[in-house]
Amino acid sequence: MPKSVIITCAPTGGIHTPTMSPHLPVTPEEIAQASIEAAAAGAAIIHLHARNPATGRPDPSPELFQQFMPQISAGCDAVLNVSTGGGLGMTREERLRAAVATSPEMASLNVGSLNFGIFPMLDKHTNWKHDWEPSFLEMTRDFVFKNTFADIEYVVKELGKGHGTKFEFECYDLGHLYNLAWVVDQGWVEPPFFVQMVFGVLGGVGADLDNLLHMHTVADKLFGGSYEWSVLAAGRHQMPFATQAAMLGGNLRVGMEDSLYIGPGELAASNAAQVRKIRGIITELGHDVATPAQARQRLALKGAEHVTF
Repeated sequence: MPKSVIITCAPTGGIHTPTMSPHLPVTPEEIAQASIEAAAAGAAIIHLHARNPATGRPDPSPELFQQFMPQISAGCDAVLNVSTGGGLGMTREERLRAAVATSPEMASLNVGSLNFGIFPMLDKHTNWKHDWEPSFLEMTRDFVFKNTFADIEYVVKELGKGHGTKFEFECYDLGHLYNLAWVVDQGWVEPPFFVQMVFGVLGGVGADLDNLLHMHTVADKLFGGSYEWSVLAAGRHQMPFATQAAMLGGNLRVGMEDSLYIGPGELAASNAAQVRKIRGIITELGHDVATPAQARQRLALKGAEHVTF
């Protein structure tokens, strides 16, 4: 029998800016509400970033995470996954602060450096809500999202060994799978591995079905039966690629971190709306949606009782 599909929802992220959608969660209260609603809609894992509540700028402060993570935990049973990607331009130490402070069941870990270009979004807007937004986008024209082998080692030892946190390994290109295989060979992480394949970011692998199939094939060769795989795709590719992942027996991620839309030219009114849409597709395909308990078991997580929020 096919496995149930684990849905991850990333409700706010650190890429889109407040001007781009009035529905983007910004304050701790909005992030908590969006996360609880997404969990009720079927998300087993919630991938979390924080933002300055006044400006909407990505913010790594543990104090902000502590304002919404306890609320989310009280309102649902979803696995809370803290980003170590943070916001573009943050230092390694800044990106890790919230995860170290909250000791979550899961955290994201980018397993390779890449050009990360979001500057084309500048062409879509002229009237900005906040002064920081256009310069934030423009700086990515000359920006490398740094995730060296030293960075990866630092995170897996500090957070994985130190806190028992498991990782959502974010792979933006084929070489990132091989980087992860090298980390596994060092004995720094234990299976099962949760491999999140990322498509459609300018600077990473393109959102082409052939790329998805090839990365899945390579991951099978590298990790065999010791991993769970998931797919996310940026912008208009979100739902088609999530659907393809479900059809191929994988898991998937949606949420406003990855796309602000729910259909062509239609802004998503909520993260829960995206979760409901993909859940409907999954069930129409004849698959079950995984519960948080099933996700915890399959990913061998330490359990919600062992966190510090």
